[in-house]
This record gives sequence, C-alpha cells and structure tokens, in this order.
Amino acid sequence: MADNHKPLRKISEAFKELQATVNSQTPDDLEVASFSRACTLISPLFGCLGIAFKFAEMDYVAKVNDLVEASKSVGTLQAMVERDVAANTVKKGGSHTGNLLLVKRGIDMVKVLFEQILVTDGNSLKNPATKAYAQVFAAHHGWAIKKAVAAGMYLLPTKAQLLQKLNEDELSARIQMQSYITASAPVILYIDKLFLSRGLGVDW
Repeated sequence: MADNHKPLRKISEAFKELQATVNSQTPDDLEVASFSRACTLISPLFGCLGIAFKFAEMDYVAKVNDLVEASKSVGTLQAMVERDVAANTVKKGGSHTGNLLLVKRGIDMVKVLFEQILVTDGNSLKNPATKAYAQVFAAHHGWAIKKAVAAGMYLLPTKAQLLQKLNEDELSARIQMQSYITASAPVILYIDKLFLSRGLGVDW
C-alpha cells in the first residue's frame, strides 16, 4: 500500500465528524449521506479479516450501498426512519431502517474488535475477533453461520499482518483504533435511540 493510503485513519476521521454532529445541539441533523460515506470506509476492514467475516463483509457492503442510495432521496437518518414508520415498512425485508440496524451492528463489531485488540497481548486476533462476534452478531445468527465463523477464526490474519494491510505500525494503529472507539460510541448510541424512542427495538 502507498504511504498515503491509511484506511484506519480515514475511518477514525470520518467517525469524528459524525461524533461532532450527534454531540451537537442538533443531533437529528445527522445526514444519511455523511453517515453512509463514513460506513463505506469500514468495508475494506472486513475484507482484511478474511473468511471468518466474509458474511459481514458481503452483508455490510450491501446494506451500506442501500443507505448510499437512500441518501439521494432522504436527508437525515431520523427522516429516513420516520418515513419507514409512516409507511409501516420498518421490519419489511430490505427496508432502509432495517439495513441501518444491520450497518450499526457492523460499526459496533469493529468498535468491540478494536477494544479487544487494545487490551489483548500477543499477535493473535482470534480472541478479540471471537469476543467481538459473540457480543454483537452471534445472537442474530443461525447455527450454520456460527459454525462457519468459528472455523474461519483459525484463518484470521495475525495482528502484525492486519496492521501491514492497514499500512499502520503498532503505535499509530493504537491511536487510530482508540480514536474510532471514542468517536463511534455516541454514533451507535444515537442510532439505538432512533429505534428505541419509537418503540422499534434493536434485537430483530
């Protein structure tokens, strides 16, 4: 990778901008366009994790692309959810709101993965990735996907290999991972509130 290609840095910077919006006095101004643009930056990260997260990469990319399309016709995440509520299509397969929930899980899984990487010694990503999957995705998956993910955990890159793919050294990666953890937390909370304040729940 060229030196100017720093996907981790781009991710953390994009989520800092989203964090600034949700922490402002007008959090409901969070635009579908800026949100989906930030989320597209995460997509290559799933690819770097290999076969264990192939399900996440394929599913996540498709859902983010749907939100990118939605951004052409609706301004904010709040307006997008309210439009689905009004049309009674929130839990209809492929709805923008349903896709937002799935994208939120992808964001959350990366946050937990980074948290676990930062507190785990050694070069293996198996424990951090296993914990991130268990905490965010496992409850929503059937036996077949769980089994495939468990098998894929043995094929994860090492931490050193991941950092090389991301064009970061240990120190710079820790800084960017912590930055993303801090920035993504209020964004995840904001999306949860969009659902919970409308009685939609977040576990479907």
